[in-house]
Amino acid sequence: MLKAVGALALVALGLVLAGGDPVRPALAGLAAAALLGWALRDVVAPVRLAVGPDGLTVLRGFAGRRRLPWDAVEAIRLERRSRRGVTAETLEIDAGETLHLFGRRDLDAPLDEVAAALDEARPAR
Repeated sequence: MLKAVGALALVALGLVLAGGDPVRPALAGLAAAALLGWALRDVVAPVRLAVGPDGLTVLRGFAGRRRLPWDAVEAIRLERRSRRGVTAETLEIDAGETLHLFGRRDLDAPLDEVAAALDEARPAR
């Protein structure tokens, strides 16, 4: 929702600041279209990660899904990086050939809780 409101604000700002210049509204329209595309992905594929007894389902591409059996999942890590006073957290799911990264906003939950839930759901090797 916030992305769609941001897109509308971009269009309005482009029109207000146009001053007779057609380039500013055009650039604002392009940026708004990209933001609306991103917002559309949230509507089409709201679930980025799903867990089941036989493995994980992750988002692939714009709205596709990929099934990862538990034996393909090599590691589940929570990475914390601090740079210039800002700490960023990322949940990494290493599936050998592929690495799936999720942020706090992707999963709409604290990443340490998600990592703990995934570890609990994962069968013992």
